[in-house]
Amino acid sequence: MTHLVDLRVSAKITGEVSVAADLGNPKKALNVSAILDLLTGVTAGKADLVFADTRTLTASSTESLDLAGGLTDAFGAAITFVEVVAILIKPASGNTNNVLVGGAASNGFATPFGDASDVIKVTPKGFLMLVSDEGYAVTAGTGDLLKIANSGSGSSVTFDIVIVGRSA
Repeated sequence: MTHLVDLRVSAKITGEVSVAADLGNPKKALNVSAILDLLTGVTAGKADLVFADTRTLTASSTESLDLAGGLTDAFGAAITFVEVVAILIKPASGNTNNVLVGGAASNGFATPFGDASDVIKVTPKGFLMLVSDEGYAVTAGTGDLLKIANSGSGSSVTFDIVIVGRSA
């Protein structure tokens, strides 16, 4: 199923940076933002598939999300990504353990990571956002598993995940 999308993917860091000095505290404003607006389509800067879910992993467990046919959208239709434009992973702030992203032993979705064994640690009050207007390639059967793991024992982790991409 193709979604008609009208999405804005954005990230922003704002604030002031100052240093202690003998004659006051000079300040420098910081305002950096990045925005990618996506309309429906399958070319660069566009998207037609969206997967969004809140998931829970039990202590020390992992899951491999199959980006090429193993996920369903909010309407129950199977999703097959050919390219991923954006991924957002936001752990629940009450988690004790970290959420680990990447590092699939086989068939790993490695294009945003550089290597299938690479892992990004997402802390309970942090988040991970990967964005590419050109898209990260998904290769069915050999490069389509996004591994997500609970970093430790003793407690489960809950996280929100959104994946936006293209079907062609």
